[in-house]
Parts: sequence; C-alpha cells; structure tokens
Amino acid sequence: MNRDQRTNQTNRKTSELDSEFFEKVVQVNRVSKKTKGGDRRSLSVLVVVGDRKGRVGVGLGKAAEVQSAVRKAATYAKKHLLTVPLKGRTIPHPILVKYGAAEVLLKPAPIGTGVIAGGAVRVVVEAAGIHDVVSKILGTENKASNVYATLRALSKLRSIKEVR
Repeated sequence: MNRDQRTNQTNRKTSELDSEFFEKVVQVNRVSKKTKGGDRRSLSVLVVVGDRKGRVGVGLGKAAEVQSAVRKAATYAKKHLLTVPLKGRTIPHPILVKYGAAEVLLKPAPIGTGVIAGGAVRVVVEAAGIHDVVSKILGTENKASNVYATLRALSKLRSIKEVR
C-alpha cells in the first residue's frame, strides 16, 4: 500500500467518524490581548458534539480563525465523549446540578412532551439523543457554564439497573 492509499484510507475513516456526529457551535467569543506590538485578537469557540444515540461531548477551541477553533473544539469533544443512560426516549430520574454559578434541573417527561429546555441546555440534550425532557436553568445565563452544568448533570445520571 503506497502513501496515497494510506492517506485516502485515513481520510475515509475520519469522514465516516465525522458524519455520525451532530456538531453545534454554542458560543463564539472574540478575545484580544494587549502586547507591545499592538492587540492580538483570537477566537474562543464552544462546540457540542453528539451522536444522538446517548453519547455527547463538549469542547472549547481557541484559534485566530473561527473554522480552526471549531475544528479544535470538535476534535476535543469527540475524544471526551460521555455516555448517557437513557430510559427509552427520556432520562431515568430527575437531577439538579450546580456547577459554579450555573444550576440546571433536568426531569424525565412522558413520551410526546419533547425537549422543553433553554438554548444551551437544549443543544446538549438534543445532541445526546434525549427526546422527552423538561429542564430549567436556575442560576446564571452564561451559555458556557450552562453547557458544562448540563454535561455534569448527564454524567451523574444512573441507569435503573445501577440504582438497584
């Protein structure tokens, strides 16, 4: 196998991996740093990645361009995926999590309810593949904090088998 064939095979594997994941940019921040030569501007991007089958991850990427930052964030998120225990189309039990100033409440909902959640929580829950859930953001309105709080809440969920 020559070098070109190996490269094509590697590209095919990464594109197959990328196609199975749902990516959503939650927040883009412009950051500037004062230096002797002037201002250095860069971007910080928060991305949520999920397969909509119970796995979800969050990544923060920083770069001079948006696309580079998104790519970095998505790569990090895919490497740090979290498996969420599901009970059909919803979560197994209610959970309240505090993460810094953010406080997020997630409650299971009957079939057909849909995702009743605010912006940042909605993105994480949909990426995880949860179809019926009720949530409430009780603390800060900071999107990044709410995304991380939601991820922490999903990580603390236990399946019914684990509880018994």
